[in-house]
Amino acid sequence: MNKRITVIGGGPGGYVAAIRAAQLGADVVLVEKERIGGTCLNVGCIPAKALLDSAHVFYEAGHSSEIGVMADPILDWEKVQSRRKNVIKRLVRGVESLLKTNKIRVIKGSASFDSPSQITVTDADGRKESVESDYFIIATGSEPSIPPIPGIDGECCIDSTGALELDHVPESLIVIGGGVIGIELATAYHHFGTKVCVVEMMDHILPNIDTELSEALKKDMIHDGVDIRTATKVCSVDGEKGSARVLIEHAGNQENITAETVLVCIGRRSRIKGLDLEKAGVKYERGICVDEYLRTSADNIYAIGDCNGKQMLAHAASEQGMIAAENCMGMEQRYDGSICPAGVYSSPEIASVGISEDRLKEAGIEYRKGVFPLMANGRSLIHRCKSGIVKVLTGEKDGKVLGVHIYGPQATEIIHEAVIAMEMKATAGDLAKAIHAHPTVSEAIHEAALGTENRMIHMPNNLRRLR
Repeated sequence: MNKRITVIGGGPGGYVAAIRAAQLGADVVLVEKERIGGTCLNVGCIPAKALLDSAHVFYEAGHSSEIGVMADPILDWEKVQSRRKNVIKRLVRGVESLLKTNKIRVIKGSASFDSPSQITVTDADGRKESVESDYFIIATGSEPSIPPIPGIDGECCIDSTGALELDHVPESLIVIGGGVIGIELATAYHHFGTKVCVVEMMDHILPNIDTELSEALKKDMIHDGVDIRTATKVCSVDGEKGSARVLIEHAGNQENITAETVLVCIGRRSRIKGLDLEKAGVKYERGICVDEYLRTSADNIYAIGDCNGKQMLAHAASEQGMIAAENCMGMEQRYDGSICPAGVYSSPEIASVGISEDRLKEAGIEYRKGVFPLMANGRSLIHRCKSGIVKVLTGEKDGKVLGVHIYGPQATEIIHEAVIAMEMKATAGDLAKAIHAHPTVSEAIHEAALGTENRMIHMPNNLRRLR
């Protein structure tokens, strides 16, 4: 008899886990209460990037006179939204087809544990079905966090899903939260012509990104007309739909700022409510507790993706999904998130992998740094990039790559060279030996790697470190 594996949640972690388990010969059931594809495909990564793409094209068309292209673009918001929906529909249908091809049974409804070996699935009409399984993989994802700010749940406020589904481009927008989601949506609506103000409680935006890069982005966004308030507390929100007033406080001084709409992007939390994890013996804190094999406190139950709180990234969830499925089938695979890349689809983009310079300093780790400005990179200039850097960080003694951080055009594409280098335990010397095509943005990685050894060709070196 084949092993029975039930996956709870059909997002990028859950459906990947289901497909991998089926490939390995398991009888697989996938439980999803809403739409296959989860947050990422339906109301997260994919639709946000579709919106950003439209915003980027609109903005670039309106600023193309400097390269000799005269244009006066007209924004058709209905088509922008229609295109976003079509991208979602096509990808969701593709995943549904893959599940069918792999003979995975899909049950629509919400799951709750009765015991470590059984769940009850309740559909939208209240009908219940019991499902017994040898193994369970929990992939329920995350949901927006709502901070305890007076008025934050008022009708003048929207979350990231609401921001994607607006029926018009607002004249003005206050974004509460300068994390990845807040910055990406601020970028999109700024490019559509909205007057945008970002309010962030921390002293810098993108708290998990290397500070040198996040500060460079902040400076560029302010230069482009985005109002960014860091080290600023939101005290209250007041107003009705179409008219909002936000009371903020900075350095002890309070101020009211107004906008048509308030977008709340404070962060996300693991979605575990209603699972009845106690009945299955599964421990949880802020997220479901797992070991390096992604196994919970119940030997036959695994938890992947946002619900375990390790790394709230779709590609991390997918990788964890494959590992959990393989471990259910008798393998012993570990998850290593230390070389999982992260990206911010700002303008230009930010991408990083490994340890930031801030963390190296905090940990007292000796390191070398090679920084190459993209103003000295031919392809970046062709892309009209007015700023940007590539930073390569290596161990002081062994030269192994510890982190690579990119702020510039196509950053989220070229970061994978660094991911592979770190996976292969490469040194900066190894990166420097690799011939890079010209003209490409990725040449800057080559130069930055040379910079860790004071061998940059197209920029002056730190002569104090020459040997």
